Order: sequence, then C-alpha cells, then structure tokens
Amino acid sequence: MISKILVIPSIDIQDGKTVRVVRGIPELGSAEYGSDPVEMAMIWRAENAKTIHVVDFNFSHEHKHTNSELIKRMCEAVVIPVILGGGIRNLDDAKFAFDLGVARVVIGTTAFEMPREFIKILDEFSPNKVVAAIDVIDDEVVTRGRQTRTHLQATSYAKFLKSCGATRIVVTDVTTNGMLSGPNIDLSRRVAEAAETKVTHSGGIGGVDDLMKLQLEAHEFVDSVIVGRALYENKFSCQKIWRVAEAGIFN
Repeated sequence: MISKILVIPSIDIQDGKTVRVVRGIPELGSAEYGSDPVEMAMIWRAENAKTIHVVDFNFSHEHKHTNSELIKRMCEAVVIPVILGGGIRNLDDAKFAFDLGVARVVIGTTAFEMPREFIKILDEFSPNKVVAAIDVIDDEVVTRGRQTRTHLQATSYAKFLKSCGATRIVVTDVTTNGMLSGPNIDLSRRVAEAAETKVTHSGGIGGVDDLMKLQLEAHEFVDSVIVGRALYENKFSCQKIWRVAEAGIFN
C-alpha cells in the first residue's frame, strides 16, 4: 500500500497581503494574489485542507511584527493547525508565535547560527511543535532568507539537526520553489535518509502530474508536501486532489 502524502497549502504574507515570491526571495520579485490572508486561509479550509503553512516575509527580513494580528486572526478563523515560519530567531520569538495561536513553528537560520537556542526551543515546546527547515541551492544549505551560502551539504546538515533533537524537517530546493518546474525528489530522499525520518517536501509542484509523481516515487520518505503557486494559479483542483487522496485512490 502506498501511504498518502498530506497536501499543505502555503500562504506567503508580505505587508498584510498574500503574495508569491520568486524562489522564496522577495527581492527577486513577487506577485500579489489579491486576497486577504485570512480569507485565503478560510478558502483553503473550505477546500478541505487539513493544515496551512504560513510564511511571514516581513518578520523574516525585517524582524517586525507587521503581520502578527493578521496571523492571529488566521488562526482564529480556521479550526485546522497553522504552521508558521519566517524570522523566528529565539525562544521569545517562538513563544510569541505560539501565543498568536499557531500549532507549529518552522526554524531555519537560527538552527544553523545558534544551535543552542534551537535546542532550547525544542526542549521548551517539543520536537512535535518545532520544525527544522533546510533550504538548498545546488546541494548547499542557504540561510538568512535563502541569500547566505553556508558551504554545508544538505545531508550533513540533516544529520546535525537530528543530533539537536529535530524530528521534522521541511526540505526546499530553492531553485524550484515557485517555478512549477517539478519536485527535486532526490534531495528530499537524501535528507530523509540522513535524518532518519520522513520529511515535508517543498518546491517545484506544478500540477497534478508532479503531485502524483511525488506520491508514487517518494511516499516512503515524504509524508507531506507544501504547495503554493500551483494552487493559486489553478494548475489543478485542490479539492479534487484532497478528496482523491482521502478516498485512497492513490493507493
């Protein structure tokens, strides 16, 4: 039996608006999708999403709480878990996020630059609520909004995160993110094997064929996938995809 992969819609927020940025880097250009993020969260919930992944670009790049009240309203508007990433640098940032109502936080740069602080956050809230992020360009881990190269291979970093206590990793091939160019399945496989855990895949899903490919070829090491642009640009019916998955037709 092929296990089902959870489809997680992504809502990227900048200046209070839903946006889609090129390769996850605002400086490379972004497109507004014309919807209030709270309304967008309610739409994905109505479309049968089981959880939502939110990235706060203002907090990530400016460390300002520009969108905090908005994120709080998003959490209050839906009855499904909201995962929040972007700019969480220390224990206080994580506490602030959980106080807004989010179910999980995603931590990237802090885990690399301040591993002791990352471990402190893991210990305070448990690995079930704290997700590590690995952003990769040409098999090299990048940090600080995907703009700083670390000269560290993804698999080596995955082993390090495991040693810190992380049990959930979001893996993103930055070159495919938002490009609809197909998923880098090999990267997710190698990270999952190095960390000895299933991972959340992010980047490259351009439509139903890519989702099916991920389901068929990666289900042994990927248990969830974050999808953004393909959903917003109607590359497939998200509601249909979720219903098919729930019915077990992928099996």
